Amino acid sequence: MAFETLDITDKGSARIIYLNRPDRMNAFTVQMAHDLMAALEEADTDDSVRAVIFTGNGRAFCAGMDLSPEGNVFGLDESIDPNSPDMERNRDTGGMVVLRMFRMKKPLIAAVNGASVGVGTTMQLPMDVRISSKFAKFGFVFSQRGITLESCASWFLPRLVGMAKALEWSFKGNVFGADEALAGGLISEIVEPDQLLNRALEIANDFTANTSPMSVAINRQLLWRMMGAAHPMEAHKAESRTMLHTSTRDGREGVQSFLEKRPADFKDAVSSGPPIGLNWDDEPPFS
Repeated sequence: MAFETLDITDKGSARIIYLNRPDRMNAFTVQMAHDLMAALEEADTDDSVRAVIFTGNGRAFCAGMDLSPEGNVFGLDESIDPNSPDMERNRDTGGMVVLRMFRMKKPLIAAVNGASVGVGTTMQLPMDVRISSKFAKFGFVFSQRGITLESCASWFLPRLVGMAKALEWSFKGNVFGADEALAGGLISEIVEPDQLLNRALEIANDFTANTSPMSVAINRQLLWRMMGAAHPMEAHKAESRTMLHTSTRDGREGVQSFLEKRPADFKDAVSSGPPIGLNWDDEPPFS
């Protein structure tokens, strides 16, 4: 599928999604949100795609929301009361994108090549690994624009970097460099610019070369979803079901290949659906 704001290529089992508005520093638009959701759906349902890498074409990753359109630049209908049930039709577009990322069954990797502020930073939060060039910039700049956190950042950010750092960055609204992002736990690695994509591909290969696609998919969903569980019993119940599922499928092959000292041949396709009790497309209603 061709996309208006994205450029997509495959390298082995990794799909690379380039944000592709280089003349606008890949600034985020409502169209980009729709393109990203469609591209994520396409990658998630393709069993040949084992991991997804996000980066930007040109010198930026994503310079935040494109502020040039007329009207509400965030794509919101100002005629709808914020407390009205009609808000279901008036949702933050960045939030819709990251909710689709949250439901993904494939590892998501951000290779941040340059400026990424506002939604350019918050869209990275549900990704599983974030690495950057030394020239990357980050910023939760919303307070300096008179708006709030978006893209579900109030849920993701403190879980990734801790409440104190999340509050500091959100209150200040400043732009900061890769060194501060690394020290604060937002990214895990700083890479030379000409090696950034290669490093992201290496990470993707580490996740996928010798692993069961179903195991990776389930583990990703368990870890993200259990962060909000009230008691470890919730994890115990889910893991009991997923262990039963995997132990009768790829788990048998994993044990047999270990005993026979040969590479495993995993066949449980992610597209076949989740184990009973782990509905990875389940999402609470907006209201």
